[in-house]
Amino acid sequence: MAPHRARRRVPAPHRRRHLIYAVVASTVLVGGTAVGTVYVKAQAHDRAGLVSSSASPTASPTASASATQEASVESVAQPAVDRDALLTRAMTSVTVEDGAEVSVAVLDLDSGESAGYGDAAFDTASIVKVDILATLLLQAQDADRQLTAQEKTYATAMITNSDNVSASALWDVIGQADGLDAANKRFGLTGTEGGDGALWGLTQTTAADQLTLLQQVFGDDSELGEASRTYIQGLMGEIAADQLWGVSAAADGTEWALKNGWLARSTTGLWDINSIGRVSADGHDYLVATLSGGNTSKAKGISLVEAAAKAAVSAFQDTAEG
Repeated sequence: MAPHRARRRVPAPHRRRHLIYAVVASTVLVGGTAVGTVYVKAQAHDRAGLVSSSASPTASPTASASATQEASVESVAQPAVDRDALLTRAMTSVTVEDGAEVSVAVLDLDSGESAGYGDAAFDTASIVKVDILATLLLQAQDADRQLTAQEKTYATAMITNSDNVSASALWDVIGQADGLDAANKRFGLTGTEGGDGALWGLTQTTAADQLTLLQQVFGDDSELGEASRTYIQGLMGEIAADQLWGVSAAADGTEWALKNGWLARSTTGLWDINSIGRVSADGHDYLVATLSGGNTSKAKGISLVEAAAKAAVSAFQDTAEG
């Protein structure tokens, strides 16, 4: 945790009509006796796969009628891409310290395809601040009210500077873990449990759940209204300069919005390092959530989640169309 200061769907290429001509020989039988051969020109039509034929102009009407053919050409289904397998393969190149653990989940907003690696639960550290703000906005919507000026001040400091005092204040406003858990049930999170008492940073979550939360923030099918989603997105796009690490490493430009979390456990001295957000790469928009624990230093944890984020996006870039 920080110190107190802190579907654009890419159209598939248009299928082109292909005209394929073939000469087909057909033997004409009259009374069981072969009397001659006519040649039929078959023309393959468009994407419906229908093949029609017409007799040679020199053929007799009887021969033409006998030789007319129609066949159905079935389209060959393309095999489904196993994104989980591609992500697992990409993760083999990610260096993980002995005793450390990492999990990542990714969604291509353009295609709707997703992939995940690992299903362990981790401490959220400061990434829970996105969840706290989403819960606050959902509660405000239910009460048909706007955030107060003080709540907005807390929200800005909590997200952009990862201010802990502001997070604690809003944690109390939403009703601590009970309020968070109730909102998460509506958001569709199934593996997240709010931290005990004032310990919001020890909320437990999974990468899959964080991906679901990101869909609530960045997707249209959300419990949050458009104004609420736009508000969170805007704050996640204005992170303090010293916190511009994590999933942003997977972006190929400056199109990103994120929230990071970092926490050194007092009992072990090991670090929880997490990062969630939206990035743009190779013309596609991705939601990425990567969580880790057991890192021997903050720097090593940052390197781990950045490598995992890059691996997650690469599982789509290698086979992405357009």
